[in-house]
Amino acid sequence: MQTYDIEERIIKLANYLVDNKCTVRYAAKKFGISKSTVHKDLTTRLSKVNKPLFYKVREVLDENKMQRHIRGGLATKEKYQKIREVKN
Repeated sequence: MQTYDIEERIIKLANYLVDNKCTVRYAAKKFGISKSTVHKDLTTRLSKVNKPLFYKVREVLDENKMQRHIRGGLATKEKYQKIREVKN
């Protein structure tokens, strides 16, 4: 685990998410922490640390939530296309 404090991690995570408009999973992988920690940091702890940044992060998270079913469908489609290619 890295040695910087929690507030610094929260701010870095929030800025990364807003700048890159990425998913919680991607941010977790990038920072080497669990997606549960990322989600807790961004939805609960950030509001106590930096309210304006929290609202920006909330917009990205809401957008990701609206697109979640589309990403899932595309992933399933790719999975079955690869299976079909292997069979041929």
